[in-house]
Amino acid sequence: MFDKILIANRGEIACRVMRTARRLGVRTVAVYSDADAEAAHVALADEAYPIGPAPAAESYLNGDAIIAVARRTGAQAVHPGYGFLSENADFAEACAAAGLVFIGPPPPAIRTMGSKIAAKALMESAGVPLVPGYHGDNQDPEVLAGAAGATGFPVLIKASAGGGGKGMRVVRNADEFETALAAAKREAKAAFGDDHVLIEAYLERPRHIEVQVFADKRGNTVHLFERDCSIQRRHQKVLEEAPAPGLTASQRARMGAAAVAAAHACGYVGAGTVEFIYEGKDFFFMEMNTRLQVEHPVTELITGQDLVEWQLRVALGDPLPLKQNKIAVSGHAIEARIYAEDPARDFLPATGRLIHLRLPETMPQVRIDAGVREGDEVSVHYDPMIAKLIVWGEDRAAAVGRLRAALAATEIVGPANNVGFLVAVAGHPAFASSAVDTGFIERHREDLLPPPGPAPDDVLALACLDVLLRRRQAAAERALRSSEPHSPWNDSRGWRLNVETHSQLELRDGDRTVAVVVHYRADGYALDLPGGRIEVNGEITASGALRAVLDGRRVSAAVIRHAGDMVVILSGISHRLRLADPLDAVADEPASGGRMTAPMPGKVVKVHVTPGQNVLRGAPLIVLEAMKMEHAIAAPSAGRVSAVHYAAGDVVEEGVELLTLETPDHV
Repeated sequence: MFDKILIANRGEIACRVMRTARRLGVRTVAVYSDADAEAAHVALADEAYPIGPAPAAESYLNGDAIIAVARRTGAQAVHPGYGFLSENADFAEACAAAGLVFIGPPPPAIRTMGSKIAAKALMESAGVPLVPGYHGDNQDPEVLAGAAGATGFPVLIKASAGGGGKGMRVVRNADEFETALAAAKREAKAAFGDDHVLIEAYLERPRHIEVQVFADKRGNTVHLFERDCSIQRRHQKVLEEAPAPGLTASQRARMGAAAVAAAHACGYVGAGTVEFIYEGKDFFFMEMNTRLQVEHPVTELITGQDLVEWQLRVALGDPLPLKQNKIAVSGHAIEARIYAEDPARDFLPATGRLIHLRLPETMPQVRIDAGVREGDEVSVHYDPMIAKLIVWGEDRAAAVGRLRAALAATEIVGPANNVGFLVAVAGHPAFASSAVDTGFIERHREDLLPPPGPAPDDVLALACLDVLLRRRQAAAERALRSSEPHSPWNDSRGWRLNVETHSQLELRDGDRTVAVVVHYRADGYALDLPGGRIEVNGEITASGALRAVLDGRRVSAAVIRHAGDMVVILSGISHRLRLADPLDAVADEPASGGRMTAPMPGKVVKVHVTPGQNVLRGAPLIVLEAMKMEHAIAAPSAGRVSAVHYAAGDVVEEGVELLTLETPDHV
């Protein structure tokens, strides 16, 4: 085994590789940007070295700096993780030239499969079925538009050089094609340095099923079964599970054989994933990812294998640890990706400090892969993933139940996050019945992303109970310090002379103020809430959790105070309230008028309008790029652009005014 390896990555995948390396007795070297000096992967490594400023292009994509650290530290090999340089053939060659083992496939395989156009041609010659469309090299817009028309709308424009939904657009008619093509090419260029695209028929209700393959340097290739990655937003995966529900043994065998054939065709070595689009009983090759995938833990849980260990042994030249007939499936596993993003705002990435982070307790059936800790900053510079939550069950129903319980135990305060959305997906009847495809989220959007409503009475009761318990605790501490510990001024039980013992709390819940009358009882409180009276009592544990009894029902929750708010987290759902001071005057916020503000921090990549230009409702105004994804800002109504405050290339913060649009209501 290697003595020392360098991990050319950050976040949860760097930590993941380090855990296996430590178990095998392999020392690890971390690299980090200026923004990551205090990151979790830096603390976990045996050694860590800076490689440049925060932007990835100046640090994690700086192959020369990474190789220099590897040579300086005596590392024998480089593990690229996923993302960044993991599928960069030039970097793999540079590692070899420096006498370092690249823990990944040979550069020719990376180049071939890294180009979707070249990969499609190779798969066609290998007999692997393809989606109808255009996979040629000619990138003339007229040629591509003609190919789209010949294929038949709707079509999918896809970046040839990458994945993850970047450089991808669904086009439903010819009128949309030119704008969508330009946006896809810009995004592909920014993400992968290559704006080549291909055109494919867009299947309306497909599933995304991928097969984990592994090959050694001795000509042996196996598959470790498949994963269903159909639950997606913005063409990026949200939930993954293995094995794929509903496949017959025959379908599973045919798909596995096709994946092995794809690996053989490109002379593959190491861990790879062959991705298929599946509809009806047919499957078609989409692409091959020449690296370990984000969702590899579900494969590990159903096979009992450590795929990072397999990578290290194959890179050393060892044979595959198991032959195909010795690899079996046990149970069912599901992975949920927990992101700093706002589902209510079309899943825009979010940034900020993780004020409070509590993830479920790990056990054989529950695994957490995380690269952040409480107090860490989710930066605009990198992927906004907070953690991966992976669960295992004896069958799919058991795994779904365990996923729901684990999500309910997840508590995050700080940047916006998708835990509540994941709770809704995991609890949806269609998900429970395996009725999944890539349109799942859009089809069930009303259920999964309902408009914000008032906080339920249980949440209001928990917030009030937390306030009352903390006041009682503070009064008790005050009494202990007092010269008159039994004075009524130190009593927090609402005592009044000759009147009923009650008081009132006011909670602000969005735009409404809720007045809650508190009646003091010997064993707790009675709260008059909008839906009626609830009898409550409970305690705040040493860890800060709130254990409550609401009308005889036992409930556990977290109430976190941040920036003057109380964030009540109940069953994975967060509700933000504020204890109102009745003396405060409530001021209406000024109308925003025609100000068009940035919905998130990012870089302006295109400005479609100029001052004085008249626009129609829905017209594109400005395109922002954040975390390598483009976000188009459209006119909310017809109007006249009176000012444009930023140009292409400018970096902007969330909330800044991008342009001023004079609308009929504001002129």
